[in-house]
Amino acid sequence: MDALARLGMESDLPRDIQNTEAIDTVFEDCKDFFIKRDGITYAGNHLLIDFWNARNLDNPDQIDATLRRAAEAAGATILHGHFHHFTPNGGVSGVLVLAESHISIHTWPERHFAAVDIFMCGVCDPNLSVPVMQELFQAGRVEIDAFKRGRVSSTRHTGR
Repeated sequence: MDALARLGMESDLPRDIQNTEAIDTVFEDCKDFFIKRDGITYAGNHLLIDFWNARNLDNPDQIDATLRRAAEAAGATILHGHFHHFTPNGGVSGVLVLAESHISIHTWPERHFAAVDIFMCGVCDPNLSVPVMQELFQAGRVEIDAFKRGRVSSTRHTGR
């Protein structure tokens, strides 16, 4: 324990994981980016977006630039991005790591299809990303499934 204290790793948190009152007090003092809206507290908004009959699905640089603009439109902070082109004229897979979570994409040019996953916490609005991506993909059909992730229960978990 002394070695951990010298490294600054000693914790004042209780070791008893059943002590939820103490843990709740610690979390109340921490700034987090959970969303509180319409009486619900949750971690973030998660969109699963399918672009069908889409174009421009095989250029990783163009997709990277568009997803960066989409993240900025949503109010997100870009930390890192990586995009991979599978073959000439092949699909692209990539991810933008955001301070508020991520945007990922997988494209199938041969099927004119792109699958996009956007998860954002805090004040970001992932819905504002969709029109930016649609400018590039010009999809004939866009399907969106939306989820509230990490809903906080109003009752305490007792471990039973």
